[in-house]
Amino acid sequence: MKRRELFVAALAAAVPALASAAAPALPPVQVWKSPTCGCCGAWVTHIRQAGFAVEVHEVQDIDASRRQLGMPAVYGSCHTARVGGYLLEGHVPAAEVKRLLAMKPLAVGLAVPGMPAGSPGMEMGAQRDAYEVLLVEKGGAARVFARYNGA
Repeated sequence: MKRRELFVAALAAAVPALASAAAPALPPVQVWKSPTCGCCGAWVTHIRQAGFAVEVHEVQDIDASRRQLGMPAVYGSCHTARVGGYLLEGHVPAAEVKRLLAMKPLAVGLAVPGMPAGSPGMEMGAQRDAYEVLLVEKGGAARVFARYNGA
């Protein structure tokens, strides 16, 4: 093999390794959910497909878990998660979790109260509700972090 071909082959082999080394690893996600909740399992699949490692804790009383973790009950949904020092409540899209982790705001975390149709894990064919992803602040107040339009 000529020197140039060797160099090109070595470079081609190194580029994927360099790209993966340059991308920061995503922190693991811990999820507290009911053992019988299918939509929570679908959300876990969504988060895993986005590149997160997920550890699931099946609990009988999600309200108690939410309270213990520190997410205000007013933002409650069917599962609570923790990632990178933040809490996630409900069907938060993985893209917003990644944006939160990149921005690093001083906050409790993100919440999608209720269970809006069309949010990750709540897919119902063509039905899509409009919903907001809320940034829950340390004092318990919240502001809109992202908006998703319905169909």
